[in-house]
Amino acid sequence: MNTRVLSPTVLIVPGLRDYVAEHWQTHLECALPNARAVPPLEHDKLSLAARVAVLEATLASIEGPVILVAHSAGVMIVAHWAMRHDRPILGALLATPPDLETPMPDGYPRLDDLRAQGWLPMPRRKLPFPSIVAASTNDPLARVERVAELAQEWGSRLVDLGAVGHLNPAGGYGVWPRATELIAELS
Repeated sequence: MNTRVLSPTVLIVPGLRDYVAEHWQTHLECALPNARAVPPLEHDKLSLAARVAVLEATLASIEGPVILVAHSAGVMIVAHWAMRHDRPILGALLATPPDLETPMPDGYPRLDDLRAQGWLPMPRRKLPFPSIVAASTNDPLARVERVAELAQEWGSRLVDLGAVGHLNPAGGYGVWPRATELIAELS
């Protein structure tokens, strides 16, 4: 009988910008021996269906428990995936989800494009696994009140990070030590 206990794989789910060298998710993937990332898309980069499919394919290649670590649109990918699939997940850290139902600043997809690519409506049902939503009080992509509503609807514990912008390099975040603390709470 195999009594080996598998430590959870930490699966990084990036947002629409995929991989940024100085992003906290990239640093986290390099720092954790049991971390890997969903591969970037070559085509159909705005297609939610394509992003959910690559998340599902990546999960299918992982044996044992998984903790998802998603940022920005990656949070929405996880939420949409959870509504369609039933693979057990140990937990999810969902950092600074965007409010895709309100117009985004310049440089981000328009509401019509998001709707056409399957992102809207945003999932509003309880997630089938424990989750932590990490919210910023000054995120340019979502008011903290809207993020709190999502956390409540998803059954997630809300963690107020304070004024951290969108928790990305543009907001001054490369390494984010708190991520490992929050992941540990899900283990």
